[in-house]
Amino acid sequence: MVSLPLESLQSLYHQPLFDLIEQARATYKKHWPAHEVQLCKLLSIKTGGCSEDCGYCAQSSRYKTGIESEKLLTPSQILPLAREAKAEGATRFCMGAAWKGVRDNDPRFDSILETVRQVNDLGLEVCVTLGQLSQNSAHQLKAAGLSAYNHNIDTSPEYYSKIVSTHSFQDRLDTIAHVQRAGISVCSGGIIGMGESIDDRLRMLEVLGTLNPPPESIPINCLMAMPGTPMQEQTPIEIFELVRLIATARLAFPNAKVRLSAGRTHLTREGQALCFLAGANAIFFGDKLLTAANPDRNADLELLHSLGLKGQAPRPEPQTVPAA
Repeated sequence: MVSLPLESLQSLYHQPLFDLIEQARATYKKHWPAHEVQLCKLLSIKTGGCSEDCGYCAQSSRYKTGIESEKLLTPSQILPLAREAKAEGATRFCMGAAWKGVRDNDPRFDSILETVRQVNDLGLEVCVTLGQLSQNSAHQLKAAGLSAYNHNIDTSPEYYSKIVSTHSFQDRLDTIAHVQRAGISVCSGGIIGMGESIDDRLRMLEVLGTLNPPPESIPINCLMAMPGTPMQEQTPIEIFELVRLIATARLAFPNAKVRLSAGRTHLTREGQALCFLAGANAIFFGDKLLTAANPDRNADLELLHSLGLKGQAPRPEPQTVPAA
């Protein structure tokens, strides 16, 4: 796949909306003809007390958000929740820990490796987001059965320092490189509505396109302006901005799962339907995303049913429809 430069992404994004959606829909139907949406469950396995200063995050210890620091959940605490998620229709189980990254010889990482093994044994795809990761730790996760590693680049390289100062954009790329060298799929996207420009959003896609291979999953998050964070006063983005970015991401990454992620509680059913029409084919379901609210599971299933969409099988491969 050839990555698209910024100029090409701009041309796609700024064309008339219906033309953009029509092109994105055609690409989606060519590569994902089964009309399926991957259902993923996200669990915070270590909440609060993070030393980082990400301006959007309620789990930072630097902000007074009411989120208390909690200990890492054990495998015996996590496994029943993974079984429940599978019974509810999830095919990917994602786990997030609020800390700067994995440290060598940390017994908590050994606990996470055991959790990955046990969740993988259930037949679920296993994804974790643990912050910065060394090459050795990435290989250990791969050996334990990890399917994907989530490490969002969040925004453009130019805007990144405006949202966090305790690590760099290059740090994010270094961890992604370690993950890819270990043979783990990359889940990486960003957050919109943090005060960035449209070009910042498109630059984010441009950078993701330089990864080799490109991300298997691209989460598009709308900022949840959490009280107590520096971004608490940001207003929600307009729905057509989200739809345009999803459609552009679908055209730039035809084989990726484009994940409609945080911020769905601010969207109407019709707005979400437009996002699916534009090429989104994965969501997190359940009433909570780490610390932010998420639509009710039954409401999600009813919406998908009304749109004629169904849950995706585990570890799906995109299927290209032969030309007529």
